[in-house]
Amino acid sequence: ELESTLRNKTKMIKLTFTKKLIAAAACVAALAAPAQAADNDKVYRLKMAETWPSNFPIFGDAPRNMAKMAETMSNGRLKITIDSKNKHKAPFGIFDMVRAGQYDMGHSASYYWKGKVPNTLYFTTMPFGMTAPEQYGWFYNGGGMELMEKVYSKYGLMSFPGGNTGNQMGGWFQKEINSLDDLQGLKMRIPGFAGEVLAKLGAKPTNIPAGELYTALERRTIDALEWVGPSLDLRMGFHKIAPYYYTGWHEPATELQFLVNERTWKKLPADLQEILRVAMRTAAYDMYIQSYHMSAENWDLMKKAHPDIQIKSFPADVISAMKTANTELLKEKAAADPLAKEIITSQAMYMQKSRVWTDISDKAYLNSLSSQ
Repeated sequence: ELESTLRNKTKMIKLTFTKKLIAAAACVAALAAPAQAADNDKVYRLKMAETWPSNFPIFGDAPRNMAKMAETMSNGRLKITIDSKNKHKAPFGIFDMVRAGQYDMGHSASYYWKGKVPNTLYFTTMPFGMTAPEQYGWFYNGGGMELMEKVYSKYGLMSFPGGNTGNQMGGWFQKEINSLDDLQGLKMRIPGFAGEVLAKLGAKPTNIPAGELYTALERRTIDALEWVGPSLDLRMGFHKIAPYYYTGWHEPATELQFLVNERTWKKLPADLQEILRVAMRTAAYDMYIQSYHMSAENWDLMKKAHPDIQIKSFPADVISAMKTANTELLKEKAAADPLAKEIITSQAMYMQKSRVWTDISDKAYLNSLSSQ
């Protein structure tokens, strides 16, 4: 009987403890629910700085489209305001401002930071490199994003593709390029690795903000410049002061970038991180489509309104010399820095594989049409 009484008491104690545990859990849940609801309703306000001037088409559209998508998909919980270079006055200071936390995000181009962090230049485009579809394949499926993280994470930054121009034109020249001698001492606005290639051949490359390009070319501060292509060149008016428009070699797939301060990213809930990631990726691809469309539209306008524009391609010996200089510079970069070697090797291997498909698909299709 004593044993039966003890068993009954033990059951009652266990039952009482279980009830208390359930009650306690209910209290915790009740207390946590408002906190969770408050977190879901919290509005995160981020500031972005862009390299471009106010109301700059295509380049300036990409970050604004991204911000709008992020706000819509988050039901208003993620709001991003954008300051143009007119406000922050530092078009080439985006890297430093986002790194310091002065801005949460930036929109610019990775190769602008090559003087500060040399390995950043590989993530915009490379002379004689991949086309836009090939490069997107490399970024998202060929290890490009992981390599970009290796470069930027050391500085507390995250970098994402920010919009592609497609193949760019080789630039506007005030005199015709007939031989390598014509490159000697040529003052040209041309950033990135292409500037190093031309410097190796005797030119004098420089980088100038977009708003100063026309004046520099008009006043002969520079002899030539490359900007983008018809999508953006028409509004700049370069055709009025430089008659020769050369086809491209230097930027076959110019990718802009979204920069994000890593501390800012970690403060965002997981769902807003994913929303921001998707918004950036979608806006980047949308810019590629927009840029292609506007180049087609604007070239049609340019050739009708300005029939004196002369489309030129660089002579074969000049292209050959550019390729040789490009190869030599890549070897030098790879020999000097293991991470540079890893990036250069990764790009070369991916392009070697993907270019075979490009040749038997897009290239073969276009060649078949031109032969008819």
